[in-house]
Amino acid sequence: MPDKKKELSPEEHEELFLILKTRFEKNMDRHEGIVWEDVQARLDMNPEKLWTLNEMEKTGGEPDVVGHEKETGEYTFYDCSAESPKSRRSVCYNREALESRKKHKPENSAMDMAADMGIELLTEQQYRELQELGNFDLKTSSWVKTPDRIRSLGGALFCDRRYDTVFLYHNGADSYYAARGFRGALKV
Repeated sequence: MPDKKKELSPEEHEELFLILKTRFEKNMDRHEGIVWEDVQARLDMNPEKLWTLNEMEKTGGEPDVVGHEKETGEYTFYDCSAESPKSRRSVCYNREALESRKKHKPENSAMDMAADMGIELLTEQQYRELQELGNFDLKTSSWVKTPDRIRSLGGALFCDRRYDTVFLYHNGADSYYAARGFRGALKV
C-alpha cells in the first residue's frame, strides 16, 4: 500500500494558515516578541512541515508557537489543547509495549502515532515549559518521552496537572487509558 500523500491541497493550506494565525494572535502570551509574518515565512520555506502541523490539528492538538531559536531560525510548536488531544488517547507508550500485551490491545501506541505524524513526544522538561504557558491536562494526562533505562525495565512516564501542580508519574508502558494521550513538539 503506498504511503499516504504528505502534502496539503491549496485549500487545506489556506485553512491551516487561518487556524494557526488566529490561534497565534489569540494567545500572544505564549510567544512574546514573535511576529506571525516571520512564522508564516518560515512555514512557506518548509512546506513538508505543514502536513505535520495539519495532522497535529486534525487529531485535536491545537498546535501553537511556543518558542524561537535565534541561532537556527527555527520556531517550535507544541500541542496546546486544554486536554491531551482527543484523537490521540487510549494508546500505550510504544510498539514494543503494544506487542507485549496478550489481551485487549489498544489500536496504536503514542510513539508510533507521533512518528507517523512527524512529531516528537514532549519531554518532561518541555511538558513543564508548556505548563508555564497555561493550565493543561486538568482532566487528562499525557505520555512524555521516557528515558531508555526506564523503558528497558518495562516502564514509561506520563504527566498531568492537578492541585495547581505538575506531576510526573510512571506506569507500565503497555497500559492505556481513555484519559491518557500524548502531546508533541515540532520544529520548523
